[in-house]
Amino acid sequence: MSDKANILATTEVVKRFGGLTAVNKMTFNITQGSIFSIIGPNGAGKTTFFNTISGLYKPEEGSIEFDGHWIEGKAPEKITALHMARTFQNIRLFGSMTVVENIMVGSHTRLKQNAIQAVFRTRSFVEEEKRAEARAEELMEYVGLRHVGNELASNLPYGDQRRVEIARALASEPKLLLLDEPTAGMNPSESEDALMLFRRLRDDLGITILLIEHDMKVVMKISERITVMDYGVKLAEGTPKEIASDPRVIEAYLGRGAAAAMTA
Repeated sequence: MSDKANILATTEVVKRFGGLTAVNKMTFNITQGSIFSIIGPNGAGKTTFFNTISGLYKPEEGSIEFDGHWIEGKAPEKITALHMARTFQNIRLFGSMTVVENIMVGSHTRLKQNAIQAVFRTRSFVEEEKRAEARAEELMEYVGLRHVGNELASNLPYGDQRRVEIARALASEPKLLLLDEPTAGMNPSESEDALMLFRRLRDDLGITILLIEHDMKVVMKISERITVMDYGVKLAEGTPKEIASDPRVIEAYLGRGAAAAMTA
């Protein structure tokens, strides 16, 4: 991977909330076409870092470069338009909308029609809407959901709701996909299916994946490199094998028993 460019690079990013520094001088690079994980104990600053990258928070200090664009301080929709997408730790679907409708929401940054055309339902608007719906159905199938397009999102099992959220993110045509605890609440079989999906996204579609994950078996199976955060700072970074044997990581996060189990 060393001959590939970084799709995301942050330099000494700082995010504060009052007197609390949630992310402190975070310098981080992810190579295009890789699968990269961020781990750490609760409160380590992982989701805050995600929120800063994706535009939900504005950093007080530092720079963020994504695919050749400086994005620190840009609004989330502007960053999405540059082909970055994300999911959330707590599922954020529209429960009263169908599965297909939820996925179509993700394509809004790619639509060319304006509000006036939508109100009058012009021919061009209707044609674009049909294309978006067809694409949503394709993505629904791609993530492993069949024959549920007309179901309300709130009626789906938890694991399937996670898949809908990923399909919605894919509808924005991302180059980089941020996944915040994507296997949380899944049983082992569902987690294994999710891992297969993430690999397909990278191998078939060329999407770079950055995930926050607490299931260390998932992290060790899928990650090419791992960053460990603790108290808002980068504690360590390396391959899964390097992270599992790093004394600082074992002391701060993994524990000796967990580290031994992961490398067994």
